[in-house]
Amino acid sequence: MAYILPASNRSMRPDRNTYDGKRFVHVKNPYLDTMDEDILYHLDLGTKTHNLPAMFGDVKFVCVGGSPNRMKAFALFMHKELGLAEGGEDIKDICAGTDRYCMFKTGPVLSISHGMGVPSISIMLHELIKLLHHARCCDVTVIRIGTSGGIGIAPGSVVITDTAVDSFFKPQFEQVILDNVVTRSTELDKELAEELFNCSKKILNFPTLIGHTMCTYDFYEGQARLDGALCSFSRESKLDYLKRAYKAGVRNIEMESTVFAAMCGLCGLKDRQVCGRRSNVASRAECAKSARAPCAKSARAPAAIHRTPPRPGSSGLFSVQPPGSTLQRRRHRTTRPLYWLSFHVGPKYTIREAKKLV
Repeated sequence: MAYILPASNRSMRPDRNTYDGKRFVHVKNPYLDTMDEDILYHLDLGTKTHNLPAMFGDVKFVCVGGSPNRMKAFALFMHKELGLAEGGEDIKDICAGTDRYCMFKTGPVLSISHGMGVPSISIMLHELIKLLHHARCCDVTVIRIGTSGGIGIAPGSVVITDTAVDSFFKPQFEQVILDNVVTRSTELDKELAEELFNCSKKILNFPTLIGHTMCTYDFYEGQARLDGALCSFSRESKLDYLKRAYKAGVRNIEMESTVFAAMCGLCGLKDRQVCGRRSNVASRAECAKSARAPCAKSARAPAAIHRTPPRPGSSGLFSVQPPGSTLQRRRHRTTRPLYWLSFHVGPKYTIREAKKLV
């Protein structure tokens, strides 16, 4: 019978003085030292086939996101902002030999896609962390950027995650290992969250807040959506659940944050998640049905929330874009969360300072 292993009381963060002030990337696997070669299968890299320290040893920032196209766009933007002479539109996908993920390097910034959901991002993180370890990188900051469903917040808002929680609003990630359920902390870097938040104050038209992010294993029923192929709950049950989530501090919902926080914390990486609100899981109209609904009291009035006509393959949820063309909607959804973040990609370096690392 499976049982739950209690979370350790020891801090997930390594002692910063262990390496003379440098924070190296840890791997928690004694068997790696016995291997002649470590093949990072899904990244199309390996310790014998590639000189990983030469390729990645200068990496200081890793930005990960679900979509390959978004991460390429982010890498191209960083390439321009850092003033790099070579590459440009022909920026190379380092993982071109596999169709699982994409990876782009622009100076000290690594941009990687991770797909959708906990299983997909966890595979990428295992191999990314080993890559940073083999490359002997130090003082690395990892930031996840993406879209999410909002709870009682304005369209286009940027949520900086202070705590990743599960579907029971608990700050933990449960991993099934053999026939055991292992509970791991989802502690995130508080100082980095505050620094990113302070940075956002200097950029207009980007409503930004710090809040809890809830991670689910499903896009439809797991996120209380009513438009999936299956729906085993009522609209009233949905609203009650989302009100309790809001009261617990949850401001957005996605599908990667808990494992991201747990794995980065265990391996000594300074981590942070930043999400743009793509849709409101609990719309303002629904929240307003109850005068006591916390999201009805606290939600900022959006400039416009439109019902997007259902299309094949679409969810038909409330969209966050203003009236306009498909291109305008796409820009509103994908560019805004990435654009402001790129002005300050870590706790120590601004774009101007990052140029010195190139």
